[in-house]
Amino acid sequence: MSLIIKHCRSNGITSSFNLRIWRLNSTSMDVAAKKGEEEEEFRVLDILKKRDKVQKKVARRNDVQPDRADRMAVDQNWGNVWPGPKTFHPSSVPLPIRQGYVPKGQAPPGKKANAELMKIPNFLHLTPPVVKAQCEAIKQYCTEWPKLLNSEEAIEKHYPVEVITSDYCHASPSIRNPLARIVTLRVKLATLNLDKHARDKFLRLVGDRYDEKTDLVTITADRCPARKQNLDYVDYLLTACYHESLNVEEWEKDKTEDDMEYYDWDKNASKKSLVQWYLRMKNENVDLKDEQFIEYDISQIPNAESYKNAVSSLMNDGENESTVNNYAKEVRALLGLPEKLVV
Repeated sequence: MSLIIKHCRSNGITSSFNLRIWRLNSTSMDVAAKKGEEEEEFRVLDILKKRDKVQKKVARRNDVQPDRADRMAVDQNWGNVWPGPKTFHPSSVPLPIRQGYVPKGQAPPGKKANAELMKIPNFLHLTPPVVKAQCEAIKQYCTEWPKLLNSEEAIEKHYPVEVITSDYCHASPSIRNPLARIVTLRVKLATLNLDKHARDKFLRLVGDRYDEKTDLVTITADRCPARKQNLDYVDYLLTACYHESLNVEEWEKDKTEDDMEYYDWDKNASKKSLVQWYLRMKNENVDLKDEQFIEYDISQIPNAESYKNAVSSLMNDGENESTVNNYAKEVRALLGLPEKLVV
């Protein structure tokens, strides 16, 4: 640069000519120097060729060591390969499993690098041979089913209480379902061996949980977070209602006919009128007290039991087409009249 500046300060033609010569010389020398440096110091980085070499090496390695699923024997014990629930591993499953949504006309993605197969829990560990082996292992802790419990009637007689729970399997981060905590207890009211007073009190305690058609009392609990807690709660409710229905308070002994919550045919005038009519039909003039009318056995009166049920149903259930027709039918049967009057 010092030489170039020096010649630029000289006069016109000579300075410009010399400047050109010096520029040509310097440029040609720089190009030659750069070429020499490139040949000696810089090397070309051939990325594409290196990738081809790596791919060939991987392919050669795969040829030597195939996938585990391809090397698995036909008689392989699957319980040893997949002993329990775990995340899906494609190299351990010798099946062409596919999963995932694809457009119409295309095959779903395979098992390799398939995130859909790893999202949900699988049941590959519960194959029929593994389940059979597990059942054989726990048989030593089980007892034989009693031979006398060979029918539904025998089971209901010896085990009247029925507990119903539900288990759920679903795709979720947690295997627990909140609906699995719900517990339902069912028992037939006839198996509780309650007397008339206790039966009436028990039905008032359970309310609409009693089904008259099936004679079943159903108690459901879901307020506790765990199933075991709800099971203990329904047991407590049944026990509390049963023992409370057996208690007789002092004020209950003083109840009269007007204080009754339901129509008691044995303590009403309908039974007294029936007994008096029957005694007159037999030409028996007997003066009975109120306690004797209540304790009188109506089994000796023809059709008296069905008449009692018809009157009780009419008074307790209310007047409707069914109760009125049943009452009319039982009255005609009691009096010996035909079912349909011919006019």
